[in-house]
Amino acid sequence: MQEFVPPKGPKGVEVEPDPNLCPECHGRGWRVVADGGAGSATRCDCQKRERGKEYLAQTGIPERYRRCRLSTFKTTNSANPHVCEQLKRAHTISQRYVDRFFDSKEQRFREAGLLLIGPPGVGKTHLAAAVLSEVVERYKVRGKFVDFTALLHQIQSTFDNSSTQSKASILTPIVDAELLVLDELGAQKPTEWVRDTLYLIMNTRYTRRLPTIFTTNYRLESPTPPKPGMGGDRVRKEDQALLSTRLSDLLVSRLYEMAQPVKLTINSADWDYRREVKMFQHRIGS
Repeated sequence: MQEFVPPKGPKGVEVEPDPNLCPECHGRGWRVVADGGAGSATRCDCQKRERGKEYLAQTGIPERYRRCRLSTFKTTNSANPHVCEQLKRAHTISQRYVDRFFDSKEQRFREAGLLLIGPPGVGKTHLAAAVLSEVVERYKVRGKFVDFTALLHQIQSTFDNSSTQSKASILTPIVDAELLVLDELGAQKPTEWVRDTLYLIMNTRYTRRLPTIFTTNYRLESPTPPKPGMGGDRVRKEDQALLSTRLSDLLVSRLYEMAQPVKLTINSADWDYRREVKMFQHRIGS
C-alpha cells in the first residue's frame, strides 16, 4: 500500500495541504502504518473524534445543558460547608463513574448507572448531562437524554391519527441506548399508564444490563423510622416524598441494583443554585 503523496500543482509544484483536513490521514479516514512491508491501513483517530461529535449531537441533551461538563460544576459557591461537602462528593462520584465507565479487566462497559437524589436546584441535571456528554465523547457510545414528563407527552401525541410517529419508534432508541439519562424520575402522577411506560423502559434496560442515570427529587428511604403507635395506614408527611409513592415496589427494588444512589442531602431552603447564583447573574441592574 502506497503512502500518501501530496498532490502536485502546475509543473510539479506541491499544493499546500488543506488546513481543514486531518494532518494524519489527509481526509481519507485511514492512515498507513508500517508493518515491514507495504504497510497496513488502520482507522484514523480523527474518525473516532468525529463519531464522538456525531453521537453527542444525537443524545437529545436540551440546549441549556449541552455545555455542561464536570469541570464546570461548581462545588464552592455556597458559604455553607455542608452544602459544599455534598456537592464535592457528588462531583467526585460522577467523575469516577466517567473514568471507570469501561471496565478494562472485564473488557466491557459498566452495567450500573447513577441515581442522583436531591431537591431542585442542587445540580442533579447538570451532573447527569455532564456524565452523559463525557462518556459519549470519551468512549464513543450511543447515549440518550430523556425528560420523562416530556417523553410521556411525546408518546401521547402518537395517539392522534395524524401522527407520523409510533410509540415503538419513540421508545426503541431509549431502551436501546448504551447509556441513558432519565431526568425527573417520579415527577409524574403515577397513573397506571405512566407506571406501565416506566416499567417497560426500566425493566427492558435492566434485563439487557444497560446503564441508566436517573435524577429525582424523591427519596429512596424515609429519613426517620415510624414513630411507635402510629397507624399503619397513616401516611406521614415525610413519606410523601418517597419514590415508593410514585413507583411500584418492583421498580424501586430494581433501582437498588440498576444504579448507585448519590444523595445530595441539602435543604432547598439552605441552597438552590438557581436562586443563589443564577438569579444574580441575569440581573440587568436597577
